[in-house]
Amino acid sequence: MVSIVRTLRHHTDEVSCCAFSPSLLATCSGDKTLRVYNTADFSELPFSPLSGHDYGVHCCCFSSCGSYLLSCSTDGSTIVWGSQTGEVAAVLQHPARSPLRVCAVAPDSSQLLAGACDGTVALWDFRSRTLRRCSAVSEASVVACCFSPCGQMFATGCTHGDLKLWDTDINFLHAEKDAHDLGVTCCSFAPQFKVEGCCVEFRLASCGQDSQLKIWIVSQREGAGCVMKLVHTLTSQSAPVLSCSFSSDGELVVSGSVDKSVAIYDANLGTLLHNLKQHDRSTGCSDAIIYYPALLSRQSLKCNRRYVTAVALSPTMPWIATGSMDRTVKVWRVGDGVSRTAAESRQTVCQGRNLPGHSRLLVADWSEEDVQTWLREEGLQELVSIFKANDVDGAELSQLNKETAAELGIESVGLRGRLLRKIEALKAEQSGSDAPDEFLCPITRELMKDPVIAADGYSYERESMESWIRGKNKTSPMTNLLLQTTLLTPNRSLKMAITRWKSSQ
Repeated sequence: MVSIVRTLRHHTDEVSCCAFSPSLLATCSGDKTLRVYNTADFSELPFSPLSGHDYGVHCCCFSSCGSYLLSCSTDGSTIVWGSQTGEVAAVLQHPARSPLRVCAVAPDSSQLLAGACDGTVALWDFRSRTLRRCSAVSEASVVACCFSPCGQMFATGCTHGDLKLWDTDINFLHAEKDAHDLGVTCCSFAPQFKVEGCCVEFRLASCGQDSQLKIWIVSQREGAGCVMKLVHTLTSQSAPVLSCSFSSDGELVVSGSVDKSVAIYDANLGTLLHNLKQHDRSTGCSDAIIYYPALLSRQSLKCNRRYVTAVALSPTMPWIATGSMDRTVKVWRVGDGVSRTAAESRQTVCQGRNLPGHSRLLVADWSEEDVQTWLREEGLQELVSIFKANDVDGAELSQLNKETAAELGIESVGLRGRLLRKIEALKAEQSGSDAPDEFLCPITRELMKDPVIAADGYSYERESMESWIRGKNKTSPMTNLLLQTTLLTPNRSLKMAITRWKSSQ
């Protein structure tokens, strides 16, 4: 069962994109603004709307943990907004100032990609906000792009109809010529991937001006190129399909069309589950026609063209958002929804575990007892009596060096060295409290040392995720949905980014 729970009528021009974070819904429009809503009740946040683009906003998306909202525009810029404050964190300009049609963030939030009308894609290091590369990938406008769930490749689609795969250095991997006759409009990877031996498989959805939604299997073998195999061609919509997206569990794929419908399919079987026509009904457009007669022709035209231009699915709740040229956004509820217990468990995971005792405090705030407890945990029991006799608390521990350690009477050079290394490691670990959110493990909320990508597409600290799985948790800590595989893939790009960040502190 699918039902409308809210219709949002705040934009003054056609809606071009919708995006969910775990707790927010963002929409953008040809009216040059973005609007941000709380998914608890779909009330608009106090700082909304966001204004910063000079022309219409084509696309918006959130970073993986939802800390940042990104948008791109005809003005050639991508703006990074703080999603909790609405403040501008960065403005990234395309090198040639070419109009930008689409943007995407890597699953680990390490990279930002934007597709331009001149056939190029610009790739930025998201943390440093520096441009890594800007390369031509098509002779036509790039109107679709998305990262694979492992973050090691991305797909692009253009108005000539080609789908192409690239690695994150923008090296060509594979092309499907004329994947969609008359042009690709959108593409989206499913959040999960399958690993069999040395082969990794992803699912990619694409849609286009040919009125078709296609689902592909993308396979990549170690040391070999990529292969794309078409598994479903879905044709329930009778006009160009403008947007598509997978659900967070990969079970559903949703598309919006010029025929004013929203189609919901079983992504595995390729069968149509629902065909929603509510955008083909009267909307708030009549208000503009009644009160602003001078706008009659333009507004009545937009009312008649209630094309569904955008679809998005919440990663944590049973919501689908669909945007239209009629300037409205409709929020739909799918099925009976998620139980309160599951939702609460996800919220707890995102907030991090409640660590006992001294672990909740910064080193400088530790008591003498906290310091002694830490020494025992680190296998330095022989130092407890020395630290107790000298009343060493957290502030003094954090300032300890080779000379002061010798003054305490720690005569063994090896023991002094072990102590100082553990203190440095402790301070480095706790420096994670100021780290970008994407560097923190979603389970522990601590700075990651050995990040890995799980089947849900999120990155975790290896030890924490392995412990989670050993505890018979076969579900995602972020979505509470079943993990299709418990295989963990090293996230080398994220590990390098964390290393660079730590060296800069």
